[in-house]
Order: sequence, then C-alpha cells, then structure tokens
Amino acid sequence: MAGVALGRGLDALFTEIDEAYENEGSQQDAILELSLKEIRSNPFQPRKAFNEESLLELSESIKNDGLLQPIVVNEDIDGYILIAGERRVRASKLAKLKTIRAIVLNADDQKMRQFALIENIQRDELNAVELAFAYSELVKLHEITHEELSSKIYKSRTHITNTIRLLQLSTKTQKALIEKNITAGHAKVLVGLDEKNQQLVVNSIIGQKLSVREVESMIKSMKETKEMPKETPISAVYDFSGIENRFDSLGFKTKSSKNKLTIEFDNKIQIEDFLLQLSK
Repeated sequence: MAGVALGRGLDALFTEIDEAYENEGSQQDAILELSLKEIRSNPFQPRKAFNEESLLELSESIKNDGLLQPIVVNEDIDGYILIAGERRVRASKLAKLKTIRAIVLNADDQKMRQFALIENIQRDELNAVELAFAYSELVKLHEITHEELSSKIYKSRTHITNTIRLLQLSTKTQKALIEKNITAGHAKVLVGLDEKNQQLVVNSIIGQKLSVREVESMIKSMKETKEMPKETPISAVYDFSGIENRFDSLGFKTKSSKNKLTIEFDNKIQIEDFLLQLSK
C-alpha cells in the first residue's frame, strides 16, 4: 500500500512546479527579484555536466529577451536554495546580471530532491548517466516499479530499465559515455562485462570507430572464447625408482616427485664424477 500512496504523491509533485509557474501572481507563491549572490545550488541537483556552448546561447537569449520563466527557490536562513532553474541561473551569471526573477516555495529536503529530479527529466537536460541516477532515485524514493514510473513520465518501461542498468558500468565507462566518446547504445551492450573488458571494448570503440552492431559481435566473440572448455593439462607421473637405485649405487643422492628427478651434489668433485659417468 505504501508504494501506491507514494506513487500518487509523485503525480502531485509532477504538477506542483507547473502550478507555481501558472500562478505566478497568486498569494500562495511569492515572486521576487532576487540577487543572484543570495542563491545557492540545490544540493540534490542530479545534473553535474552543463554544456558551455548551450549556456552561452541561453545567456544571449536572456540578454536580448529577458528571462521568460522565473526560477523556483526555497527560502533558507541565509538566502535561498535553488529548486528549479540551474541553467537559467548559470546563464544569467554569464550575462552579468545581478538579479533574477524567482518564485519562492516552501519545500523540505525530500521535496527539493524530488523537484530537482523531476524538472531535469521533464526538460531532457540530463546526460544518460545522470538520467539513470534520476530514474533510480525516483524509484527508490517512491517505492514504485519501473512500469509505474513509466506511466508517470511517459517513457517506456524498457527505456527506464535499460537506462538504470547504466549505473552498473564502471566509472571509466560512465565517463566515456558522459564525454560522448561512446553512445548510449554502445554503453547498454557493455553492461555485464567486467571492468577490464569494458575498458578493452571502450578503447576499441574509440580507436576503431565501431558501430553498436560491431561491438555486439565483438562481445559475443569474447564470451564464446571465454566459455570454450579448456584442455586440462595431464600431470604425468613417472616411476624413477630404477634410475634412482642406479644413482644411489654410484653414490649420488636423488629426489623424485611425479615428473621430476633431482640429483644433489655435495661438492665439485661429485659433479665431475657424475659427468665422467655420463661420458662412459
């Protein structure tokens, strides 16, 4: 039952920020002109990478046309914490603006985390790894299935499941995906490989410009080679008793085990004597 109730809560969260934007002039949500210096980033912001070129374009747009949509903040003891609008804040700073229009909402840490996740998902502003983290967090926070999340964000269940699986990749492989050295299609077929083999395949993708289909063939070949039964080396056992007895009669100490016979010498004279016996 808890999962169902939380699921309904997620539906409400998806509309709450939209309602705040629609009711900018209402008494419920105050809209203010805030100093950019007073605004701190949302600590729960899932997005870590921001395209510099895209920010510059947004900055120019804000310079020319103004900020079309205010940001959303939560009032704190010594300023405001950003709930939604990280790109708009960064672009406004690039535009050398001092203030920014903002809607003030009251939100606890839980809501701030969820608002940040939802806004970024709705705006398609996350890279594949960040999106995987956002989906995973929403599933955990609301104790819902991939299928239930699918119906709320209008993405296929397969897309959600495959995206979340990207979190199983090594840190290096995730970095290659974030930096667009490999595609999400490449990354999805790498899931399941150990870290060493992931790096091997990633290097091949980058160096040889491999397509997803070529990578699939490469991985299939690697798995088939690994699964091939290896010949078990036969550990031969020899009977050295006859030759040991002969060496003993000549005064040489010997030791034997399975396929190895060791002759021990006490001094140089014994070695010379042994060589002499061999030459006869």
